[in-house]
Amino acid sequence: MRKPRDLSLAGKIGAYSVLTLFTIFAIYPILRVLTISLRPGDRLLSKSLAIIPPNATLQTYVKLFTDEPFLRWMSNSLLISAAVMVVGVGLAATAGYAFSRYRFRGKSTAMFALITTQMFPLTMLLLPLFIMLIKLKLYDSYIGLIIAYSATALPFTTWQMKGYYDTIPYSLEEAASIDGSSPVGTFWRIVLPLAAPALVITALFSFMTAWSEYLVAAVLIQDQNLFTLPLGLKTFQSAMETSWGLYSAGAIMVSLPVVLLFLFLSRWLISGLTLGSVKG
Repeated sequence: MRKPRDLSLAGKIGAYSVLTLFTIFAIYPILRVLTISLRPGDRLLSKSLAIIPPNATLQTYVKLFTDEPFLRWMSNSLLISAAVMVVGVGLAATAGYAFSRYRFRGKSTAMFALITTQMFPLTMLLLPLFIMLIKLKLYDSYIGLIIAYSATALPFTTWQMKGYYDTIPYSLEEAASIDGSSPVGTFWRIVLPLAAPALVITALFSFMTAWSEYLVAAVLIQDQNLFTLPLGLKTFQSAMETSWGLYSAGAIMVSLPVVLLFLFLSRWLISGLTLGSVKG
């Protein structure tokens, strides 16, 4: 097998230049939002291009955590996102294993139906979800929103887990069965530890599905005490004015948990995504 040729110096310079350009393009909006959150008052525009503006202040952050119901919105989002993550990991881990290891009637149809649901935009699901939750008397509730988000995340996460299970040799489970392990014990002690990278991907995707989503929450939640962070931040924008300082500070605080999760789970992310796509 031929080894891939090393890039020339000009090729490396070109590659790093393109990567640097796209990195700046991605980071610049975040820096501007940070700058707006540090400006005194609610100024959106300024002649200064400094990242840290003159007379920078943390007053908007102080007001965000004291004068506004921001902590309630954050606790609602954390509760819902954590519940969706637990439900998503539990159902995707077991359903993916069933699709990977067992043969049953309707398996191909079920897998095709799962992947087909990913072809439709979320807006097409809002009306059926709305009607279903009203009939179940779960409209405008935590449980209703958790069900909606879990249903949105499960098709992708189930396929992700199924693809990863396909890369785990079945001989390991046969050996455990010969040693007297039950199917449940084999799944719990052998398969799940080996599938840890895929479980991390599933948990992260499920959490992100609920954490920063706005459209579904806006349709299914009307009680302001149940507002999630995206719904709460929307209240900073009224018909006559927008509290740009609070809006920007809230956007920064919403982004931090996801960034920290990515940094904490980064060592599992690559293997979870690549190995899970080998088979499927």
